[in-house]
Amino acid sequence: MRYSDAATATIAVRSDELFEHAAGVLDVTQIEAVHAMRVATRRLRSVLEFYEPCLDGDQLSPILEEVCDLADVLGQRRDPDVELEALAGFAAAASEAERPGIERFIDRTSEQQQQANAELAQMLEKIESDDLRGRLAALIAAPPAPPEPAVATDAEQLEPAVATDAEQPDEPGDDAVPAPPQAVAPPAKSGWLRRR
Repeated sequence: MRYSDAATATIAVRSDELFEHAAGVLDVTQIEAVHAMRVATRRLRSVLEFYEPCLDGDQLSPILEEVCDLADVLGQRRDPDVELEALAGFAAAASEAERPGIERFIDRTSEQQQQANAELAQMLEKIESDDLRGRLAALIAAPPAPPEPAVATDAEQLEPAVATDAEQPDEPGDDAVPAPPQAVAPPAKSGWLRRR
């Protein structure tokens, strides 16, 4: 499989995965939906960055920015989800004297969860109105941009430098050491002596 074909197949799978998890993500009683969508968002971001060389940069840049923004909003919603789950466990194990303090923490964290959920709802509306899914499909349907021609550097354009005096071989002189005799290859045998 070619690199660009792998990009098309992988990004399509990760895009579908992301939007499948969007259903029910605003239900605060189903906190695993947020976690699953957040993981799907990070996976999509990873493959977009990995296959960046064969994607159209002008299309990719705003898509990648929006996917990152979605991941941030999902993270803000996920934090109070996890904290509320832990606080519920503390409250169940707490004494009567401790429970009112834990319940105040629960109320405050629930407010943070509702605020984060409202921000997530706005973000989901934004990616719907911006047609993020359609733009992802268009991104992988577009032909890859042709590679830019290689440009020789100044150093590569220069002609080979002429050897300096220090690099020139010495002229044979009185103090020159004679070079060892070169081995001479034996003459090739005539055709009728060669073995076939």
